[in-house]
Amino acid sequence: MLDEELSEIVANLRALGGDISDVEVKKSQRELPKTIRETLSAFANTHGGVLILGLDESTGFTATGVQNAVKLSNNLASLCSTDMEPALRPLIRVHEFEDVQLVVAEIPELDPAQRPCFYRGAGMTKGSFVRVGDGDRRLSSYEVQIMLSSRGQPREDEQAVPGTGLELLDPIALESFIARLRTTRPYAFKDLDRENLLRRAKILVTGHGGTETLSVAALLALGSYPQEHFPQLMISFVHYPSASHEPPATGTRFLDNVIVEGSIPVMLRDALAAIRRNMSRRAVIGGVGREDVWEYPETSLREAVVNALVHRDLSSAARGTQIQIEMYSDQLTIRSPGGLFGPVTIDNLAEEGISSARNATLMKILEDVPLPGETRTVCENRGSGIRAMVSALRAAGMSPPRFEDRVASFTVTIPNHALLSEEVVRWIKSLDEVGLTDSQCIALAMLRQGEILDNRSYRSVTGVDSRVATTELQDLVARELVLQTGTRRWARYELSQRSRGHTFAGTPATARSDRRPQLLNALSDETLSRAELARRTGLTDGTVRRWLSIMREEGTVELIGSSPRSSSARYRRARQESLFHDI
Repeated sequence: MLDEELSEIVANLRALGGDISDVEVKKSQRELPKTIRETLSAFANTHGGVLILGLDESTGFTATGVQNAVKLSNNLASLCSTDMEPALRPLIRVHEFEDVQLVVAEIPELDPAQRPCFYRGAGMTKGSFVRVGDGDRRLSSYEVQIMLSSRGQPREDEQAVPGTGLELLDPIALESFIARLRTTRPYAFKDLDRENLLRRAKILVTGHGGTETLSVAALLALGSYPQEHFPQLMISFVHYPSASHEPPATGTRFLDNVIVEGSIPVMLRDALAAIRRNMSRRAVIGGVGREDVWEYPETSLREAVVNALVHRDLSSAARGTQIQIEMYSDQLTIRSPGGLFGPVTIDNLAEEGISSARNATLMKILEDVPLPGETRTVCENRGSGIRAMVSALRAAGMSPPRFEDRVASFTVTIPNHALLSEEVVRWIKSLDEVGLTDSQCIALAMLRQGEILDNRSYRSVTGVDSRVATTELQDLVARELVLQTGTRRWARYELSQRSRGHTFAGTPATARSDRRPQLLNALSDETLSRAELARRTGLTDGTVRRWLSIMREEGTVELIGSSPRSSSARYRRARQESLFHDI
């Protein structure tokens, strides 16, 4: 890590007022703190991170320094190699910073095939941690098991179910499956007889003692009643009368309470029916006027439920846990056992080409199992479900889904909120800003709800790429509509005070700031660079750059230099009568 990178990290910590998910600081002037093992484990088991010794968080991240940097660095390297399993090999350096020495260690993220990383003295179960927010949380025994199973391809869906046979499968669904296999994958199944086809498709597997039985995947995908063998592999649906953050009602506890059982195709059909039965309609404002639509788009619901059914953990430790669907007045939540698997993370979940299947055999079977009464199959196994969910919500003008990966569970929350309602459209118009893109309007609507955006969440909300997201966010900063806290990957954005003045209906609008007089006053009779103008006016570089561009087009300032992007570019008042007679 370079000195300027360290300076940037500390500046961001001071600006944000606390630790962030991938940075941990310890005062540690003489000795390594005992909690350092927890942080090493947590970083290695999550996304890696930076450990800084010699900063005091309690005094605003004051650089107190360490007394013997070389000794502390050696002790940290020794702890990583001898006390942690597997051994960690962080990059450790000593930095001169604000007249003291800091020890900085960059902890790498472990490959999923090596997790969990744990402190040997406490053992795997008690010594394994994960990073949650800005803290370290001990993994439960089940979460440790999840990480161990992720070291390879889980095979729980291929396990034999003792005492089962073809008579437990839905005969119509089974024959449709066989016929479809022979048609869609003739190279693998066309010339096989019925029994060998079912063996190759992992419908029939060999159990203990050489007995041929159904696989877990076969029973779940094609079974008449899988819950006879796995009672909790089902869905519970509850519709609460209140919002998610409100305390339970003293009267009616819930408006609907349904247990959804059967094979996965049947559960998908019946779960969607339960949600539809409890949905109401909302108004959407579009180019052709007002349109009444269902609260949640069908595609987003279907993909969220399919995702929960096919990616849930099927290990023995999780077979007592059901999928939970909870409907509130303000959101719909779908929670399933088992976190994300393989290379998929919250950050890349909706990206094209990123896909990983915990239950590979189950998904392969469901590619050729149609929904009851339909021709389309349960899933495509193309890794496009999350993208389809996000796109459907975006097309409906709704807030994007929120994802939470907790190792032991994965939760999708779909807010029941129209981003661009009539009130929000009026608010954006009141800002009096010309040339805002559709994605910028969506982001402003999200910020108005109280969200704090970064580059990743901006991309998720709007569907633009990282380059466009950076450009558009910086434009919003330059327009003084949003404030930026932190820089680079730690940059966060929230509504500016000017925008907040428009937040509530009936609040008088704050006039759009015109920075031309301020910049002309600063220029006076001099020739100044953009940086000098920013210092004199107290405006951000982006705001100065935006207004200089406007003023050049108007002819009120002149550029001295070949390009406004050049570091040597300077500006002066135009050689003409000022358009601002009061200057």
